[in-house]
Amino acid sequence: MKVCEIFRSIQGEGVTMGQPTVFVRLSGCNLACRWCDTVYAREEGKAMSLGEILTEVGAHGCKNVCVTGGEPMCQAETVGLIDLLLDSGYFVTLETNGSMSLEKITCSENLMISMDIKCPGSGQADSMDMSNIELLGPTDQLKFIISDRKDYEYARGIINEHSPVCVPVMTPVWGFDIAQIIKWVLKDKLDARVMPQLHKLIWGNERGR
Repeated sequence: MKVCEIFRSIQGEGVTMGQPTVFVRLSGCNLACRWCDTVYAREEGKAMSLGEILTEVGAHGCKNVCVTGGEPMCQAETVGLIDLLLDSGYFVTLETNGSMSLEKITCSENLMISMDIKCPGSGQADSMDMSNIELLGPTDQLKFIISDRKDYEYARGIINEHSPVCVPVMTPVWGFDIAQIIKWVLKDKLDARVMPQLHKLIWGNERGR
């Protein structure tokens, strides 16, 4: 596999926010979001075997592992990596951009799929595979990155149309006022969580955080 970086930090997004986590950032992405904060992951990286990845993850001494990118599903070996991590006793989060099928992902009580739906502000809203929403379970999460009112209304429409069984999470693009999203959610009585990117509040855009 091509791996951009492996590092230990805290989970900065979603319902597991704050948990110490080892991040396995895989290289390559099929999208080009306007607000992407890991552009370097599209090209940078080195070849590693699944065994080498498992060894490096183990050296960090942490039970939580996040497989992220880039877009992890761009690499055929990602499913095997997730299965290996699960078999090794880790709790695994798969962060995916929602544009590629998740049908081959193994269902497990120790796996959480954290799937984005790209909103219009990203420039990639037309790339989504909406059928993936039906594959998500109650312990997964559906994330929307919000940059303006149009993005919010788009996300609200998806939530109302698809009624996901998992938690919908709205997070502002870095620099957009989270209080504004909270006001919209409360006014509309929308069943969604509004959460910041914790790692950016602490470290900004510092890499490896």
